[in-house]
Amino acid sequence: MGLTSRPLLYAAVLAALAAVALTCGLWPRFAGRGPGAVLGRLGSLLATQLALIAALALAVNANFQFYGSWHELLGLYDDAPGAVAKWGGATGVGPAGDPSQGLVQPSGPEGLDKVHGLPKGPPATVGKVETVRIVGKRTRLVDPAYVYLPPQYFQDAYARQRFPVVVALSGYPGGIYLLGQHLRLPQTAAALQRTGAVQPTVIVMLRPTVAPPRDTQCVDVPGGPQAETFFARDVPDALRSHYRVGHDPGGWGVLGYSSGGSCALQLAMRHPETYTAAAALSPDYKVTPDPTTGDLFGAGRDRVRRREEHDLIWRLRHLPPPRVSVLIGTSRHGEKNYPAAREFLAAVRPPMQADTVLLDQGSHNFATWRRELPAALRWMSKELTFPEDVVGAS
Repeated sequence: MGLTSRPLLYAAVLAALAAVALTCGLWPRFAGRGPGAVLGRLGSLLATQLALIAALALAVNANFQFYGSWHELLGLYDDAPGAVAKWGGATGVGPAGDPSQGLVQPSGPEGLDKVHGLPKGPPATVGKVETVRIVGKRTRLVDPAYVYLPPQYFQDAYARQRFPVVVALSGYPGGIYLLGQHLRLPQTAAALQRTGAVQPTVIVMLRPTVAPPRDTQCVDVPGGPQAETFFARDVPDALRSHYRVGHDPGGWGVLGYSSGGSCALQLAMRHPETYTAAAALSPDYKVTPDPTTGDLFGAGRDRVRRREEHDLIWRLRHLPPPRVSVLIGTSRHGEKNYPAAREFLAAVRPPMQADTVLLDQGSHNFATWRRELPAALRWMSKELTFPEDVVGAS
């Protein structure tokens, strides 16, 4: 049974209930003072606690999709970067997917069937959310995605138009399910587009964890996964090859929350030729290695330089600012990184532009990010160009 499957969760809940019932029924037998009675009490308590914890952990994981499979939970993808480097071996099939089969490939439900409130009806009336796998033609990395296509995408009047794109990134270790179910990104975007508050936009929801369970922080790791190249070059190329989306960076933005927000800022500031707008909800402003990331910057003389260039405040103080617009979502009370947000915003100078969604109270959670999301989408809509060009135009 899959890690997030309902049968496994139901089995765990039944096991927990059985453990509680057995403990209650057998407890009088363990009322003595001998070693057997003491061990019986300890054993029954331990079994009950483990069963309850397992059921609770499975329920939380099924709801938040921290780990999508047993392989991710057990860390069996640790060798993924090495396997990717061996692409093109005797088998002819790369472990991360085969770009010759298309850069955007069909996928299973990826949890989309559990997301509530998605558009239902004819696509030309309500839009559509589909699941795909994006394959990097350079990196050979693969990332599952939800793709929201607005109603106009299917309407004859827009048949020759290319649409702006927002690449949306979840936090770590959560997956794309969180963008749909808990951030409610496609539902919010659809509602805003129906009222005309947001222009028709293709929204591509991805997770930045491209080599699970490792948190690559959207960095090109020396000798490891090339996450930055994947999101800055492979993802746009793949989407342009499959969808009717813009070719000019003026039609491309990136949005994220938590570590996904950090990635959004990194990608826009380091690759303004790809993304001209970034909306970051509760981001960090520099990449700091920790046990979940491993060594992100490698060894040698370039290590310090690579680390400095992923410190966004350092970049603003020592390098020419990029011609991009950024939006920072934060809270005066409840967000630990509010002082860092103020420092970052104070360092911004033209041609870079910065705006904020500033709440008085708000913690590092989905309740806060859902409050910030409508303003972030309206801001992004004003930053991106539509219609950008016409299908068939050079």
